[in-house]
Amino acid sequence: MSRSKTAVLMLLSGLSIVLFFILNLLLGSVSIPVGSIIDILLGRGADNMIWTNIIMKSRLPQSLTAAMAGAGLAVSGLLMQTVFRNPLAGPSVLGISSGASLGVAFVVLLSGSIGGVALSKLGVIGEVTITFSAIFGSLLIMALIAFVAGKVRGNVTLLIMGVMIGYIANAIIGVLKFFSAEEDIRAYVIWGLGSFARVSGGQTMVFIILMCVLLPMSFFLIKTLNLLLLGDSYARNLGLNIKRARLLVIASSGILVAVVTAYCGPVVFLGLAVPHICRGLFQTSNHAVILPASMLGGASLALLCNLIARLPGFEGALPVNSVTALIGAPVVMWVLFDKRRNEV
Repeated sequence: MSRSKTAVLMLLSGLSIVLFFILNLLLGSVSIPVGSIIDILLGRGADNMIWTNIIMKSRLPQSLTAAMAGAGLAVSGLLMQTVFRNPLAGPSVLGISSGASLGVAFVVLLSGSIGGVALSKLGVIGEVTITFSAIFGSLLIMALIAFVAGKVRGNVTLLIMGVMIGYIANAIIGVLKFFSAEEDIRAYVIWGLGSFARVSGGQTMVFIILMCVLLPMSFFLIKTLNLLLLGDSYARNLGLNIKRARLLVIASSGILVAVVTAYCGPVVFLGLAVPHICRGLFQTSNHAVILPASMLGGASLALLCNLIARLPGFEGALPVNSVTALIGAPVVMWVLFDKRRNEV
């Protein structure tokens, strides 16, 4: 694809983010005039304090969180698909999301049984505790994966190890559920549905700062990712340390998944579907194009999913995973069908 067409598609991707971001601020169960929204965002205040609270404490943080989370998951999925050379590899393929779920399960499901007070009743303290437990669980599993990556050579073996670690984590979560109170199980299930609305207040700024640091760092991996596409033999002949490169890419992807999962819960299919959509649109495998395209596409698609999840007429909001699955699952089916057609 020519540079002009690539630039146009990048521009359209950026404009789609702006469009969906504005729609996220405008649309919801409460109708707010455009002029009032502009006044609130510019700090001029509004006559209705309820509108101000809705925009500043709900819709704006939720939109920012959705954009950053979508970009992070899309980049993470692209890194995984490249390092494993597997079109169906996603952010959760190595069990890192399961590690976050395990960390949250230990804190949420055992809080009522041991402490006598359900964590879901502790408000901000409970939310912060859940966030830190998810990050700790993710990093613990990622450290285990890094150790295994240093011991095995094949990507397939590492992939299978990651899947098995995920199964073990889910098995432990099942045991914890069996011995937990009903209220704690409900709180854990709600967390597992994924939501961009969970991040609020000071947590929003922390999440945005983390993602603004992590996402640009992924651009330093572009050359490494392009070399990995050539295969291990060619990459090694060109001077790439395969083991170190694989570990670096996995760590970068894992940290992105850990942070997003900690703040938003295990959001599915975005990281799996967006890289395929971008490859189809841009007609290239060059990561100098696909990586920023995935970043923009992930942010745009996450904002669209968030918008659909809380369309006017719904009381509250739908689970974001229900919406992302409806969009992402057909993309995965198309990838499988296209791959099978090419083989034939």
